[in-house]
Amino acid sequence: MSLILGLDIGSSSVIAGLLRGPKVVAESPRAFFKSKHSGSAVEVDPATLLAAVRTAIAGLGPRVRQVDSIVFATMGPAWVAMDRQGRPLTAIITHQDRRSIVEARELEARLGKDRHLALCGCRPFPGGISSTSWAWYRRHHPSALRRADLVGHLNTFLHRQLTGARVIDPSNASFTGLFDTMTLSGWNAELCANLGIDSRLLPEVLDADVIAGTITSAAAMEYGLRAGTPVMTGLMDGSAGMLFTGAAVGQLFNVVGSTDVLALCTDRPKPHERLLTRALGVGGKWLQVSTLAAMASSIYWARDQFFPEMPVADFQAEFRRLSRVGAKAAGSVVFEPYMAGERTSLEQRQGAFTGLTLASTRTNLLSAIIEGLTRASADRLPLLEATGTKLLRTVAVSGGSDRLDQLMHRDWRGPWKYRAVTDATMRGLGLLTPRER
Repeated sequence: MSLILGLDIGSSSVIAGLLRGPKVVAESPRAFFKSKHSGSAVEVDPATLLAAVRTAIAGLGPRVRQVDSIVFATMGPAWVAMDRQGRPLTAIITHQDRRSIVEARELEARLGKDRHLALCGCRPFPGGISSTSWAWYRRHHPSALRRADLVGHLNTFLHRQLTGARVIDPSNASFTGLFDTMTLSGWNAELCANLGIDSRLLPEVLDADVIAGTITSAAAMEYGLRAGTPVMTGLMDGSAGMLFTGAAVGQLFNVVGSTDVLALCTDRPKPHERLLTRALGVGGKWLQVSTLAAMASSIYWARDQFFPEMPVADFQAEFRRLSRVGAKAAGSVVFEPYMAGERTSLEQRQGAFTGLTLASTRTNLLSAIIEGLTRASADRLPLLEATGTKLLRTVAVSGGSDRLDQLMHRDWRGPWKYRAVTDATMRGLGLLTPRER
């Protein structure tokens, strides 16, 4: 069985792994990088991210020069513009960025809400698709784009650095807001015209398992790799995780962490204005996705703000107790769980407490957070059921530290079974078999 180098590039770190099929032979320590937060803008310096990639690869030692192929899973959307030599002209604009609300409204107003939804599979949500970021840059920093020769997502940028190729996979293409997601037929002329861009700036769309290029001599020296090693196009991290579950039609995959992502695999996508619809990236399937942008991070925030003196073990015990007690522990307090905004809304909602009185305690507030999150988790199921795809009753679950997965599933109605999967993104990459174009 061939040896694959997998790169898992998330929102704050890079992990490199050696894979034989879904078996992880070796894995590097996490190489962390920081995002720059400025108001509603969230971006990553490209040089900083590339340094983290080099560090992660180096963490595996000389065996990386013996791999048969390379593939990466990336956060997304992660938009970036490049010049003719592949050098970045902009920062990498991440999925946490919400600065382009005005541009999103304008894009939808020009094309029409229903038309945009039908073509793209999503409304132009800031942080959900990247055409709004492109529009923001054109308005606020037009000089940065005058020398643009290629515009894409993070896997486009990585390929340009490592292989010189100009490519993107269908999962990332879907989240540009310019791809004909519902038919997987390529860049959509109507969506491109609505943004006012030349489609020649866009990369070629290839399935995730296609060999898009090979490691150049310069990249081999810089990253400690072997020149000529084939590199597959790659795909989004959530897609790699779904591949590891088997990617059966109707499969639910729930990633429980700082952000809570619930994805449904389907072969018949039905656009919904409160869901993100995108290609899986390989095999002619799609994912329909609902996200809670701040799940565990809301709980950690509550611990830091309301219980700073309490030992972590005692806080966890109190948290578990309140989870069992239910809504009565919140009293009259109600929490809206939008501490990091909302990825399926043009208008960015914010977290809020209502029902506060002079009798309200920090325990009431923590309980209200628990109840708000569990309610929001359960409310996603009717949205996914409305797509018409029959949901399989066994849910693949990744993450769930501190048993948060049990909390988030507490109020799901119906007979559900939960199957824990570990290291799903990395192991999913190992299931991709490289093939020629």
